[in-house]
Amino acid sequence: MRLIFAIPGDLSLLTGGYAYARQILARLPESGIDVVHCQLPGSFPDPGPADLQEAVRAVNQAAAPGNIVLIDGLAYGAFSEAAIRAIGAPIVALCHHPLGLEAGLEPERSRALIASETKALALAARVIVASAHTARILSQDFGVPVSRIAIAEPGTAPAPRAIGSGGPLALLAVGSLTARKAFGVLVEALAGLQDLEWRLSIVGGAHHAPETAAEVMRLIEECGLSSRVECLGELKGTALGEVFHRTDIFVSSSLYEGYGMALAEAMARGLPVITTTGGAASETVPDKAALKVPPGDVAALREALRSLISDAALRKRLSDASWQAGQRLPRWGDTASAVARAVREVVQADPRGR
Repeated sequence: MRLIFAIPGDLSLLTGGYAYARQILARLPESGIDVVHCQLPGSFPDPGPADLQEAVRAVNQAAAPGNIVLIDGLAYGAFSEAAIRAIGAPIVALCHHPLGLEAGLEPERSRALIASETKALALAARVIVASAHTARILSQDFGVPVSRIAIAEPGTAPAPRAIGSGGPLALLAVGSLTARKAFGVLVEALAGLQDLEWRLSIVGGAHHAPETAAEVMRLIEECGLSSRVECLGELKGTALGEVFHRTDIFVSSSLYEGYGMALAEAMARGLPVITTTGGAASETVPDKAALKVPPGDVAALREALRSLISDAALRKRLSDASWQAGQRLPRWGDTASAVARAVREVVQADPRGR
């Protein structure tokens, strides 16, 4: 069986969505699926007419008769109905989280993306999502029948249990410096905790949303936290693993998560977690492993941080629960197997997809 995986932009980018795509490309052959990467223009989810035409051309050129096409959610929700119908193969949509729910969008743009993605999803033979939360959202708000939704949670690689900093408590937050990650909320919360011993490392790229990143940097300086908050930029592999290993508390201030891959990485290392309840994040981390606060609530986040920084016994309880939960997380092979099952179901239902 041959699958064309259409992904917009630079596959090497260090975001959760691209990490998911890379793993699927690498591991689907283990599940008996011959997968081919089809690169789409990087302008998605805001393609012009020429880029949309180029995307359709690229997919049709890559797909031979009998192939299935998997289109990444960063692109698929922005495809027009005409563009989707112009693709000559059954389509499986991959939705990390709905495009219109991205933080920082103007209301008109959010409504347009929701309308576009609703129409697009109605034309997909199957929809793969990264969490049960996203499955519910698509069913309840986007009209996708439950029978057409498959869940393929991101995998998490095994990791040694973190040993901590051995000094002032090391806090870690991971994610691109975008509006959705709400690092400004985290900085404001920490600004009221300067009587405690802690330091924060933020790992994530600033180039995805330069204005937001600049605002976070300005806020760090304005709050007098330049000596206690360090922005490390993008890290991967051993360098990222070493930062996790020397961390005492993992913090996510994100407004919305389709799954929360960084949260899973923290649990794989047994870190106590503070997270918001935005999107799937509250479900990804068990209650026993985390303190959970409403997204965007500076006071609640500050209170949770104070509690965990000040209470070693609480940190130990959450850490133990986090470690136990982390050992039960799916691996990338499980993710690829779930994607393969969803693709095979399309083949069984559509004689064109052999």
